[in-house]
Amino acid sequence: MGVCDQCQGYENPSLAVDACVRRGDEVLLIQRKHPPNVGSWGCPGGFMDVGETAEEGALRELEEETGIRGCNPRLLMVMSDPERDERKHVVSIVYEVDMVDETQEPRPGDDAADARFVPISDVLGGAYRLNGDHEDVLRTWLQPS
Repeated sequence: MGVCDQCQGYENPSLAVDACVRRGDEVLLIQRKHPPNVGSWGCPGGFMDVGETAEEGALRELEEETGIRGCNPRLLMVMSDPERDERKHVVSIVYEVDMVDETQEPRPGDDAADARFVPISDVLGGAYRLNGDHEDVLRTWLQPS
């Protein structure tokens, strides 16, 4: 185990949040602008900030990456495989989020090269190269058993 002065000797996983937004038969995706996996697609999300709840972080990341204001975050799943992110051990808390205004159109911002609503059938059909375990997230969310 590594040692860190700021964390009092504990090397812990980082916490991230993701926002899953659905509009009819479409789902909101962002395209990664920065490494790793530049150009791949996934749900808007990122690392939590100190002092915010996971729900606040999911809504903040959604707005930063897409310009869409969200509300009503509901826990979907937690992705915790230590190998899920090539950078380091990252645990992601995934929320289903409603849009404040259904007429909002996404615009890429922050870490997103693109942001758009895409047909769920295209996502499930493999038309988009998805980032990391976002395929698992989307399939679990959109194809409940």
